[in-house]
Amino acid sequence: MALTSPIYQPAPEGAPADQPRVFAAIANVMRDAMPVGKDQRNEQQNYKFRGIDDVMSAMAGPMRTHGVFILPTIADHQQQRDGKMTRVLITMRYYVYGPAGDCLVTDMPGEAFDYADKATNKAQSAALKYLLFTLFMLPVDGRSIDDGDRHHPEPSEEHRAEQQQRQQRGQQRRQQRGQQPRRSQRAEPGPWENQQQPQQQAPRRDYLTEAHQAKTPDEFAAVRAAAAEAGAPADYLARLDTIAAQKRAAAQPQQTEQQGPAQNAPASPKAAAEQAENALRLAASRANLPTLDADFERVYGLPVDQAPAAQLDAFRQQIEAAAAKGAQQ
Repeated sequence: MALTSPIYQPAPEGAPADQPRVFAAIANVMRDAMPVGKDQRNEQQNYKFRGIDDVMSAMAGPMRTHGVFILPTIADHQQQRDGKMTRVLITMRYYVYGPAGDCLVTDMPGEAFDYADKATNKAQSAALKYLLFTLFMLPVDGRSIDDGDRHHPEPSEEHRAEQQQRQQRGQQRRQQRGQQPRRSQRAEPGPWENQQQPQQQAPRRDYLTEAHQAKTPDEFAAVRAAAAEAGAPADYLARLDTIAAQKRAAAQPQQTEQQGPAQNAPASPKAAAEQAENALRLAASRANLPTLDADFERVYGLPVDQAPAAQLDAFRQQIEAAAAKGAQQ
């Protein structure tokens, strides 16, 4: 029986109290998840799509980082014949576990057609794909609500032979009329067509790791630009900026040791945060940004007066950059 609403199962007795619960772990995964583009293409039917492999590749790293895993089971399975095809309606039940051992249980439907015995597999793939999209709110564009899968019904050997015979007869008629064969729009290529080999995709980039490994400001700028071009949301770019600010702050003590003590340097992290907060509020005032506190807390998850200097400086630099860009337009 399908669930009418998700169910929460608390962590088992004796679970570590300092481990984040599944809701916090899901939120952390959402922060690290990058958008999934329509990078694959169905050449026969001429449309782009996001496959389940694209989505799993995007989510595997963030889920491993934050200790989240998903256990799938089949809650309901219906199968029927529709002509030469098999139609499957399935309800998958997913147990989403966090690092503390607590669990969120939810159902997701899936549907698929196939000429052979792959309909159940395809229905499971569709259900998992849209679970990951909806649970972790992966960024997509407005045209993706009806996003198609690459899994279309595969014809049986008998059906494929019939198609090939029809194509051969059509080719013979065209050749008799002196016409050049045109490319078929069917799912299976004709005998004159060379089926394209699938292109190997480059591994998905982990921009957070690359930002940590960047040795110079120029290297970091290239990483940030690549993330922005890939469609990274604003809070993801803010995390990259925080990494850059932390790296700059870590490099300053080394420069201070070489150049001697700097004048007016903050005496403590608290003093540095106060100084950074003053600079941030000044920049927000100049940029006419009355929602500073709410915007900052939405991005970093904590109030301005509780944030370290590195995050305050990173957010101030974003405001100043946006203001400078607006002044140029």
